[in-house]
Amino acid sequence: MRMLFGFILGVVVTIAGAYAYDSQTGRTVNGLSPAAADGQAPMVNWGVVSDNWNNFQATVRVKTEDLEKSLKRHTG
Repeated sequence: MRMLFGFILGVVVTIAGAYAYDSQTGRTVNGLSPAAADGQAPMVNWGVVSDNWNNFQATVRVKTEDLEKSLKRHTG
């Protein structure tokens, strides 16, 4: 029973988080033109979520590599 509740709670939190993010960034589907949200589709579109996740991962990788190079230069 706990597992089922946890699964349902996870789904609700994920959807609520995506909706909150879309609302704050102006991406919600509210009849506005795509230019109103800088041409970005709502996060509820899983293709958009995938692209955002991949961009986030790439950014973290680059920052981590830069940090490692910086630390190696300082430690000699």
